[in-house]
Amino acid sequence: MAQNINKDSLVDSISTKTDLSKKDVEMVIDTMVDVITEQLRQGNKVTLTGFGAFRVSKRASREGINPQTKQKIQIPAMTLPKFTAGKALKEAVK
Repeated sequence: MAQNINKDSLVDSISTKTDLSKKDVEMVIDTMVDVITEQLRQGNKVTLTGFGAFRVSKRASREGINPQTKQKIQIPAMTLPKFTAGKALKEAVK
């Protein structure tokens, strides 16, 4: 059965493999997430060759239906983050 790997587990694994302290690994992960988030906020694409690419996608507003009341509602336009897996990642998890 597949496990859910959280940030703490990820930090432990990277720390063990690299001999870096858990504090240093956590700082790098936090900084990476902050930088990727900021770049996406600015509308930029972030590519990690062999892993994948993060990008921003704009979704137009549309009409939907409230499933409880069956009433038509307007769903507003929104900007969403998207991740596309790279070839190496796709091949690794086949």
